[in-house]
Amino acid sequence: MPRRDARNEYNFIDLFAGAGGLSEGFIQAGFTPVAHVEMNPYAAKSLETRTAYYWLESHGRLNLYYEYLKGNISREELLSEVPDECLNSVICETMSVKTLPGLFAKIDGLLAAGGRETVDVIIGGPPCQAYSMVGRAQNSHMETPMEEDPRKDLYKLYARFLTRYRPLMFVFENVMGIKTANGGKTWKNIQKYLKRVGYYIECRDQNSRDFGVLQNRRRMIIVGWLKDSGLRYPEFKTMDPKTRVRKLLDDLPALLPGENGTEYRSEKICTYLSRTGIRVPDDVLTLHQARPNKERDIEIYKHAIALWRDGHKRLNYNDLPEELKTHKNRESFLDRFKVVEGDETACHTMLAHISKDGHYFIHPDPEQHRSITVREAARIQSFPDSYFFEGPRTSQFVQIGNAVPPLMAKAIARGIRTVLDEGGYRHGN
Repeated sequence: MPRRDARNEYNFIDLFAGAGGLSEGFIQAGFTPVAHVEMNPYAAKSLETRTAYYWLESHGRLNLYYEYLKGNISREELLSEVPDECLNSVICETMSVKTLPGLFAKIDGLLAAGGRETVDVIIGGPPCQAYSMVGRAQNSHMETPMEEDPRKDLYKLYARFLTRYRPLMFVFENVMGIKTANGGKTWKNIQKYLKRVGYYIECRDQNSRDFGVLQNRRRMIIVGWLKDSGLRYPEFKTMDPKTRVRKLLDDLPALLPGENGTEYRSEKICTYLSRTGIRVPDDVLTLHQARPNKERDIEIYKHAIALWRDGHKRLNYNDLPEELKTHKNRESFLDRFKVVEGDETACHTMLAHISKDGHYFIHPDPEQHRSITVREAARIQSFPDSYFFEGPRTSQFVQIGNAVPPLMAKAIARGIRTVLDEGGYRHGN
């Protein structure tokens, strides 16, 4: 067995990190990040900003972060207060066979700078579009067939990191379609490949709603552990939030299409938001600006909201008045207009497609008749209000829609920690 550093906290590397949903959960559970590897520059900037948040928090200087959120200082001024060795943990680079030597060198340097010799856990999941049943259905007419999509082999790069750093455990998150992609061949290859590099693996279907996230979001959570380590797949602790989706929205200012909200509607924080840490008293409201909508779309939203309020009925596009129909396709995606289930305990799955038009995520309030804002989408994904997403609104929505909900990630991280503790690794065994 590889020797472990005698530290009280475990560390991790996040691959294909996105905006950091998995990382956020692991950090909240007490893990220390070594590196986040992400190719998208906007997502990488979001990771840098969050890294600044945690550094400033640990040094009692969060007031500076809030000044940034208020627009009183620039991002450059914010980051100038954070040590380079901290910000360097975010590596904005595409993972490929050619870039791996450079990535390894950077991560080796980060480990050395932090006085560490080993990596405890690797987390992350390759981009899911190649495996996603929804993605394949929506893009079959315009993208490379799945069997020819180079993204389907990104798990091999993930395995190279396992071979290099020999973490005790890894968490490989992906969509349900990973088991059926390419007729099941891809999943068989993934299992063989990960076992070949020295790991036992187990895959279980997990739903974010079981971890306190107010959203139905099913994902495959693959956990691996070193052979002969005595470790296992964790039993994750579930949580019943005992609340409704509207509690995510009620304290935010009501908006009409195109309006911007900068102050919370109420200083009172509901039990759910407080218990999960999604909102705390010092938070500054950001990213709560509604898209401008065409009058035609607003009328469709009103129809959809009215139907939902009338016994949870869903709008069928073909049932709209002719003057409101603009799509020629009348045979598929007939539920393209969908209301967020405010009076339910969980809403439908947040998707990156919200970046396109927002029709699939309509605010349930008939007085607002708009699609949800970036902040509302982030809350549905269980991101804290202090989490700021960099880039234009389209990118912000993509970052949120592609993320692992932090509350779910936190439960996964706690499960991993329990297994590692039970294995005697806390004190460097």
